[in-house]
Amino acid sequence: MIPGDSPGARSPASRRRLTLWRMATCEVCGNNYGMTFEVHAQGAVHVFDCFSCAIHRMAPICEHCRVQIIGQGVEVEGHWFCGAHCARAEGRAGIVDKV
Repeated sequence: MIPGDSPGARSPASRRRLTLWRMATCEVCGNNYGMTFEVHAQGAVHVFDCFSCAIHRMAPICEHCRVQIIGQGVEVEGHWFCGAHCARAEGRAGIVDKV
C-alpha cells in the first residue's frame, strides 16, 4: 500500500471524527467486540462477532448426514436436509434439488 493512500489519509482533517463503537458480546463465543452485528430472525435478535459464529448458531442441521446447511437446503414436511439426496435417503419421495 502506498503511504497516505488510505481513505482516512485522503479525508480532510476537518471531516475526521472519532467513532466510538458500542461493545457487544457474541452469543456463541463470548467475545466482547466493537464490530459485532445483529441478525433479526423469527422475532429474536442475535448478536455475533463473525459469520462463523452466526452460522454455528443459525444454520439448520441436515437430518440425514448432520452437516450444517449453509446453502439453500431442502425442507420437507418440517424436516431439513442439505439436498435432495439426503432427503431421498431418509425415505422422502419426489424431492429434487433446485438449481
